[in-house]
Amino acid sequence: MSPSRSRSLSPAVQGTCCAAVLLALAGCASLQPDQAVAPVQALTREHMQADLPWQQTQQARQAAQARTQALLAQPLDAQASVQLALLNHRGLQATLYGLGMADADRVQALLWPNPVLSLGRLVRGEETEIERGLSFNLTALLARGARQAAAQQSLERLQLDAAQQVLAVAGDARRSWIQAVASQAQLRHAQIVLDAAEAGAELALRMHKAGNISAYRLAREQAVQADARLWVDQTRLQAARDRSALLRALGLDASTGAALRLPDQLPPLPDERRSPAALEQQALDQRLDIQAARRQTGQLAASLGLTRQTRLVNVLQLGYENNRSNTEPTQHGPSLSLELPLFDWGQARTARARQAYEQSLEQTAQVALEAHAEVRDAQLRADQAWRTARRYQQEVLPLARQISDETLLRYNGMLLGVNDLLADAREQARLMAASLMAERDYWLAEADLSQSLLGPLDSGGPSRSSTAAAPSATPGPRSGAAGH
Repeated sequence: MSPSRSRSLSPAVQGTCCAAVLLALAGCASLQPDQAVAPVQALTREHMQADLPWQQTQQARQAAQARTQALLAQPLDAQASVQLALLNHRGLQATLYGLGMADADRVQALLWPNPVLSLGRLVRGEETEIERGLSFNLTALLARGARQAAAQQSLERLQLDAAQQVLAVAGDARRSWIQAVASQAQLRHAQIVLDAAEAGAELALRMHKAGNISAYRLAREQAVQADARLWVDQTRLQAARDRSALLRALGLDASTGAALRLPDQLPPLPDERRSPAALEQQALDQRLDIQAARRQTGQLAASLGLTRQTRLVNVLQLGYENNRSNTEPTQHGPSLSLELPLFDWGQARTARARQAYEQSLEQTAQVALEAHAEVRDAQLRADQAWRTARRYQQEVLPLARQISDETLLRYNGMLLGVNDLLADAREQARLMAASLMAERDYWLAEADLSQSLLGPLDSGGPSRSSTAAAPSATPGPRSGAAGH
């Protein structure tokens, strides 16, 4: 029964069945660009506690703009600056589209090779032959599994590269925020110093008119006032530059960034430091550049397997031919074409793939070594900056306040003059400015350390600006301007 039913199927039904089979084979490989971006978004949420939306539609872009406005409606902290950068950085959006392209390449590797249809018409005297053939590339079909693995590993490697770029953008935003907040605090302090210097210069001028101090002492007090004004000008310029660098890191233009407000000071210093051994192990476990190097090694290993499979078979095609003649019966049957490896045995391709694999192993080991050294260096810098900032807060400034209290007591007891009191005030201002810079340097070093635990400090994102990477060149007020 079943054979007769099979023979009774009409050509239309047979064509429909063939089309259904082809559609089923094609449906096994579907485009999923959102799934390609999802691992990067998950890593961003896990390690940065921030979202990285892919703004493919106008609705998504409007949602990002609304969230940007909500973040700008309150004073911006370090975490909010990272979120703003991820929402507005156009380069990250371009990278996400690149992952969509890689997903398309993955699907392309999953697709079955297209059959080749050949048609021919041959005439010999009164005889005419019509040749029709249908063939498949068996080499491509046999290597399909290896291509699938290589394409998947390539996509995963690109995902790790994208995650490194996200890390670099977030780190640049955090450093720029630290620098901008510190510069703003320095500007406020410089203004306080200027107010004190102007009061001292005014007092000195009155005392000089009364004949209580010499022209020399008056000139010294006026020099202190001029120096304080210069310091305010330089600090104001630095604060403006750092704010501009922050807006660039956040991906905001001047009109949108006008609503940005910063806190008055940096967060307080932590009470203790993290364990060096735990930090180094954490870096080796989760650094993105190490994972990317491992992915590349796996991809080359898959490529080596593919090269070994096809080293002797470059072109292998299986087909079906149908030749029809007006004088002879129709000829039909299968055909097989094979490229004979007489000169090229594929040994060069296999050797090259093997060397590339060994090279990748060595590069992975070197990446791990450099990552370990980078984390260790970042930790040393952060630890030293923490100790310096703590020393200012726990030793230097308390001693300076004690000295100031003693100076004020002696001034009230007429043991010291007003010039001594002003000189002590200027020394207090200098030490406070140095303490603010020490706090800023610590938080910058801590930002570098946190980034080094996940990836390199100088790749995958925008380069660090000079204002965000180096200490400010703005000098403090001169402490010895007043003589006795």
